[in-house]
Amino acid sequence: MSQIFKPQANVIARASLVLGAAAPLVIGVAIAALSRSPANTKVDVPINQPVPFSHQHHAWELGVDCRYCHTTVEKSSYAGIPPTETCMSCHSQIWTNSPLLAPIRESLETGTPIKWNLVNKTPEFVYFNHSIHISRGINCNTCHGAVQEMQITFKGNSFQMSWCLECHRAPERYLHTLPGHEKEAPRQQVFSAYWELQQNPNELDGRTNEMLGGHNYASDRPEDKAAGRELVKKYGIKTQQLADCWICHR
Repeated sequence: MSQIFKPQANVIARASLVLGAAAPLVIGVAIAALSRSPANTKVDVPINQPVPFSHQHHAWELGVDCRYCHTTVEKSSYAGIPPTETCMSCHSQIWTNSPLLAPIRESLETGTPIKWNLVNKTPEFVYFNHSIHISRGINCNTCHGAVQEMQITFKGNSFQMSWCLECHRAPERYLHTLPGHEKEAPRQQVFSAYWELQQNPNELDGRTNEMLGGHNYASDRPEDKAAGRELVKKYGIKTQQLADCWICHR
């Protein structure tokens, strides 16, 4: 009786077994990579808005304090989105006929709030409080990226749980005292950093530059971590609890 399968059939059979065993792993890695990619996280992807608001122009070029628009960032879990009246406090005097600001003027006339598209949002099952982070001196850019450089706002970090835990497990890597502002409260140092950037950009210390750059801010330098541990102790941060589930999931 003649041979039914050719010798190369053995090679094909072995290859199919290897591929079948590897397929779940490859698919799992691909899904994990996709979930962490900008296609899913929207990191560095500008979000269109009803009005093309530029943080670079307002926060950097004009020096508008973050708290002027985000009024509750120091005292609430929510930073707040400025109402139309806040926009018009300036734009009733300047750029009064700009076509770009027509939605703002219409909003004021009709009393209908602008429907801004959220850029940063935690899941419904996650509790996040802006005020506690600000009160411990965590700068806005640590989470949101270099906001003062954004023409159209985009997400600066993924906000995935593993990313949050990097800070919660080692807060000393992120805490920093702004040179020359040691007597200020930590929350005030957060906003003084932007003033220093605008007034004395060439005199900022390296740590502040890293912080305002919004990327790779966490430091593993021994001197920075030692200073950070002193601030952890000074601020009464209970590091043994920060990674507990109930901190964020209530």
